[in-house]
Amino acid sequence: MSEQLEKGYDPAAVEAKWYKIWEEAGYFRADENDKTRPAYCLVYPPTNVTGTLHMGHALTVAIQDMIMRWRRMAGDNVLWLPGTDHAGIATQMVVERDLKIKEGKTRHELGREEFLKRVWKWKSEKGDRIYEQLKVLGASLDWTRSRFTMDESCSRAVLEAFVRLYRERLIYRADRLINWCPRCHTALSDLEVEHQEGVAGELWSFAYPLADGSGEIVVATTRPETMLGDSAVAVHPEDPRYLNQIGRNVRHPLLNYEFPIIADAELVDPEFGTGAVKVTPAHDPNDFETGLRHNLKFINILNPDATLNENAGRFAGLDRFAARQAVKEAIAELGLDRGRQDYQMNIGACQRCNTIVEPYISKQWFVKAEPLARPAIEAVESGKTALVPKSWDKTYFEWMRNIRDWCISRQLWWGHRIPAWYCDDCGHVTVARDGATTCEKCGGAAIHQDEDVLDTWFSSALWPFSTLGWPEETKDLQRFYPNTIMETGFDIIFFWVARMMMMGIHFLKQPPFSTVYLHAMVRDHEGRKMSKSLGNVIDPLDIIYGIGREELLAKRKSDAQSLGIQPKQVEAILKATQKLFPDGIPASGADALRFFLISMVGQGRDIKLDARRIEGYRFFANKIWNASRFAMMNLDGYDLSCSPAPEDYSLADRWILSRLRKAAIAVNEGMSEWRFDQAAMGVYHFFWNEFCDWYIELAKSALYKSENPKAKAAAQHVLARVLDAALRLLHPFMPFVTEEIWRKLPRAAGGAASIMIAPYPAPGEFADAAAYESDELPMTRLQDVIRAARNIRGECGIEPGRKIPIVVQAPDAALRALFEAQRPAIVELARLSELSIVETFHKTGPAAKGVVTGAEVFVLLAGLIDIEEEKKRAAQQLAKTTKELAVSESRLASEGFVARAPADVVATERERVRDLSEKKEKLSRHLAELEG
Repeated sequence: MSEQLEKGYDPAAVEAKWYKIWEEAGYFRADENDKTRPAYCLVYPPTNVTGTLHMGHALTVAIQDMIMRWRRMAGDNVLWLPGTDHAGIATQMVVERDLKIKEGKTRHELGREEFLKRVWKWKSEKGDRIYEQLKVLGASLDWTRSRFTMDESCSRAVLEAFVRLYRERLIYRADRLINWCPRCHTALSDLEVEHQEGVAGELWSFAYPLADGSGEIVVATTRPETMLGDSAVAVHPEDPRYLNQIGRNVRHPLLNYEFPIIADAELVDPEFGTGAVKVTPAHDPNDFETGLRHNLKFINILNPDATLNENAGRFAGLDRFAARQAVKEAIAELGLDRGRQDYQMNIGACQRCNTIVEPYISKQWFVKAEPLARPAIEAVESGKTALVPKSWDKTYFEWMRNIRDWCISRQLWWGHRIPAWYCDDCGHVTVARDGATTCEKCGGAAIHQDEDVLDTWFSSALWPFSTLGWPEETKDLQRFYPNTIMETGFDIIFFWVARMMMMGIHFLKQPPFSTVYLHAMVRDHEGRKMSKSLGNVIDPLDIIYGIGREELLAKRKSDAQSLGIQPKQVEAILKATQKLFPDGIPASGADALRFFLISMVGQGRDIKLDARRIEGYRFFANKIWNASRFAMMNLDGYDLSCSPAPEDYSLADRWILSRLRKAAIAVNEGMSEWRFDQAAMGVYHFFWNEFCDWYIELAKSALYKSENPKAKAAAQHVLARVLDAALRLLHPFMPFVTEEIWRKLPRAAGGAASIMIAPYPAPGEFADAAAYESDELPMTRLQDVIRAARNIRGECGIEPGRKIPIVVQAPDAALRALFEAQRPAIVELARLSELSIVETFHKTGPAAKGVVTGAEVFVLLAGLIDIEEEKKRAAQQLAKTTKELAVSESRLASEGFVARAPADVVATERERVRDLSEKKEKLSRHLAELEG
């Protein structure tokens, strides 16, 4: 006898207990010594130590855990390796802010060594808190192999990679124009700059006097303060307006030095503005290249904090934006202001703190990217690594073929310190794996280490193999490299995926993975990016555990106020929250959240988060629970060794076994083809629509009423077999509820102790059911008749509990025989008072008709409803529907509406027309039937 389930499903109680049991049983652990099973490896994208769970993590866990549970059940030796990233800038900022608030000190006052002790202390206390949150979601990660980007093993890999690349002349140090954040006081790679387009600004024009006093040349800029660093004016070499001025000098009106007018076809568009361009090589990327081509002076006018330095003359000490206004006023006083116009600018901001970045000349360390990119491009072109969706190939190739050298040095203290030592005597740079004590060139002991640290993404680029023990030839590295798959968000394809490809191929001569699955973004219900400033962030834990209205409002208010949002906007955020969640967010559980995310993860399609739809999957979990509870209550006396003969099976038994086989095929195909939404909806449809809605209802007769013990035994066998397989199909998507139920099912001794390690249903497991595929068509015909009767009941407004008489007209004798054989099922499921099955039917009174393949279903209405009242009601509904349809059709006929309205509004209107047309057709038919 199977154990019984509690009457109601409580996700909080069920989900709380299983994770610890799984972990302690060692089910998450990979076996590096096992060479009998195929290796399947995925390294989890390292979470920032500053991080807390957000919806992006929830999506990543839902997808990755589904894949890894599926492959583990399929028999693979699965390694899903967790880890955290030291997150250089983010972590340093958090600890610095903490230090300032609690002790009123800066890191400089504390000193580097003591400050780093504080960061390590903070990391040990708070850095792994997200691990516990990942466990709430059911992430079956191998915690025994957890890594941190600055642990001893990963740090050794970073040193090895840097030294090798340096000695291969793929890392170099040079003065270059870099992105500089004046607030974080560090260089940023191009990818760490958020580009904001269409920012309102102005294009300001002014004149440079020719040095000989013979005239002027007018230029324009959006950054007036940078004219203090100008070292040329450029014109197009074929622009007739300036041919006689090329080679002449202009005089700087504020700093009183001269510089040339140069000809440069690459920089200047003669059709834009005046056709003359100011050139500031130290503060603009295009001007930097121009400066190199023409051997111009590189005049840096900025300090690291974006105040102006001594090269700015009397403007020194001013903040860059204050200097902007001061320069304009000074130029105007000299009569050289030539006006302004509104201008839409593109500006770059620091991804971390949103400060506008400055192009800034600085000596930094760079990786020579192009030689590393070439084999990474070839790997995708040749199919060694596949990007899914494939539509990302074009973006990947465009970026990789135009890649710029990667600035890897950061002016921070927290991170991997650059292993370079400078000799105070001869100036030589010594790069070494271990701490250098003398200069490798002159042998002098007067050396000092570079103060900078490496970009966080440098260590992350090594993640697929540094986590496995590289540069040592460990068993893990031999067994699990290359990784099988990388699954991550498309937003870090360049930050991370491309760099892992470059480093993996360079150091291990193989791409780090064969497949890269790129999921889309989770957005709010309106399709907007989730942001605390918009007040639309939904915490996954609030969905799992639920949150009351007042607590939710307080949380939103706190988030908004912490960002300095104005009171009116805070009020708007709170009103929107109350409208969307008038009663707070109900508890749905981790399984429901996971299933929602996976069901919505169509390739390349962003996910609109709908809390109400998630609650719908909570109802699905209830459905699974209640169906399982019904099954267990009806397995008394079930003999596990029972193997019914095919003739003992009912039509419903044979049908559900065939449908189970096809569901297993569809789900496995969906998973294998990376169409996880289709796999999820395939198992959802099978469990709810076929197993629960049809098979369980049809099996009740054999379980409750049949006097044939073989029929009951067959039904019990099918019920137990299908439920067991369906739970295993569902497990990767909904691990908690499936484990709770599966453990209570009757199972043969010696089988798997947990559903986690039970075999995943493969088509071969149901080979016997292939013989029953021919039973699907008769079952469909049976369902058609029952649905037709149910639909007519609903359309005519007949109470669900009232039994109705129907006539089924089927000219084909074989079909009539089928309906006769299944008469008890039709009567029971359609709730009939009378069933007539005839070859021909002649109506003698009002009857509603439903047409199905091979038959017509008539519901005899006399005595069921008030015919005259129903005629009036149907006529009124028809008139109303006709009017609404005319309005919608008129709206769609308007070219203006179709052209100007948002696409989703037009699509909604078209769907409304389809629905109203169908409703009008049904009402018209219903009225005709009422006439008899």
